[in-house]
Amino acid sequence: MHRWFQIWVRDGVFETIMRDAGRLVEERDGYRLYECFIDGTFCKARGGGDGIGCAKVGKGVKIKVLVDARGLPVAIDTATAQTHESQLVQQLFDFMLTEYMPPRVIGDKAYDSDRLDEQLAHQGVELIAPHRSNRKPENKTQDGRTLRRYRRRWKVERTIAWIQHFRRLCIRWEKSTTLFQGFLHLGCTILLLREVLG
Repeated sequence: MHRWFQIWVRDGVFETIMRDAGRLVEERDGYRLYECFIDGTFCKARGGGDGIGCAKVGKGVKIKVLVDARGLPVAIDTATAQTHESQLVQQLFDFMLTEYMPPRVIGDKAYDSDRLDEQLAHQGVELIAPHRSNRKPENKTQDGRTLRRYRRRWKVERTIAWIQHFRRLCIRWEKSTTLFQGFLHLGCTILLLREVLG
């Protein structure tokens, strides 16, 4: 069975199924893209392999996810554990399930970056993230009114909890990043089909 799984992953079957599930969501009710939330979680890698990095909590990978206003996955990807969150946003945008870009992306303090802010602004996306404590008052760019949207960031944390409910995505046992991403795509497909089929 695992041999067949490897073949399906190599042929992009699970990625195709996830994209089809995303299209079903758009056809039935549509994504709520007026505000999207971004966050990541650490996944320990017990089996070793490629694409693994070292963090304070050990060796593993980061799972990055972008969700819509309802908490449905819009984009998902993995990266090495030591890569900073602000460097992974564009990588997520390259793997969107939707045709259009969200007008707003809301993240935590890890995304407080002037460079990232400028990059997203060129793409017509407003980045909303609270400032880090070491930012000088004269360099603050966030408005208190837009930061009210930050209160709803629990939606992406809930989606991450749903993803971690799948045992294969709690701890990475696969030595191959591609195989782990196959399980990740399969998990997101299940989340999307739950929304479509109820």
